[in-house]
Amino acid sequence: MSKIWILLLGIIYLLPNFGYAITQPSIMVIPFTKEGEDLRTVLDNDVNRRIAITKVKEGFDNKGYTTVDFIGKLKAAKDNRVFTSDNQNDVKSKIIEFSGCDIYVVVEVDAQNDNSGTAVNIILASYETSTGNSLSNKVGTSGKFYTTDLGKLTTKAVEKCIDEFVDMMSKKFADNHVDGYSVLVDLSFAEGSVYTMKSDIPQFKMPLSDVLEDWFAKNSVNNSYHIQGTSELKMIFDNVKIPLKDGSGRNYNTNRYALDIYKFLSSIGLMCNKDIKANTIYITIN
Repeated sequence: MSKIWILLLGIIYLLPNFGYAITQPSIMVIPFTKEGEDLRTVLDNDVNRRIAITKVKEGFDNKGYTTVDFIGKLKAAKDNRVFTSDNQNDVKSKIIEFSGCDIYVVVEVDAQNDNSGTAVNIILASYETSTGNSLSNKVGTSGKFYTTDLGKLTTKAVEKCIDEFVDMMSKKFADNHVDGYSVLVDLSFAEGSVYTMKSDIPQFKMPLSDVLEDWFAKNSVNNSYHIQGTSELKMIFDNVKIPLKDGSGRNYNTNRYALDIYKFLSSIGLMCNKDIKANTIYITIN
């Protein structure tokens, strides 16, 4: 084979991996809300929060990230009647889901004023949309000045911390793309079930516990998983690494992984129930 062909084949092989590596997540910046505040209206009468949101968004824009405008998405969500309750956890989850962002960043503004001057602290925290896992946290402070212009102090506080915050977030997100993120899977049996972990699965000619381990080995990132314990009626897989994206580039989360487990168990004739709490999946075989 000629050197030219070898070079071309090398380029073809590297292109998909290169493209995947440079894919940047989309970001939405949202305000922090205290108890009693409504995420849908918290920015209406607070110019300093609006300044903070805008400056953080600009920080991501300047680094080439795709950003989702929170105010625009909020208006669209209202127009589409996405919100079905006034529960603030539901409101937050709905607007994040509606935005389609990969990461959301929460911005809190804290102004302090005493005889030595006025200072503004900016508290930033970023989270993966698909998992809720924290990526980076940072506090920026303006320093104290004798001024009433909180807008300028807010801008100064953001500028002091935004670069380090974004770099930390980017590294963690990139690491997760390579290594995946961890979930725990707890498999047990409903009362009265005729199955146990020792039950033979005819199509595999193995006990169920071995069939499950084989499936998790094939359906975790780089075969990365750990069996916390196995008994006749329970099997727990912890630190199971699952990808952030599926083969089509769509977000892959704990819910979808639980559905894949459900489908596999159904395919071997085992009906089950599934429940998801944060990054823990509970599977109960009937």
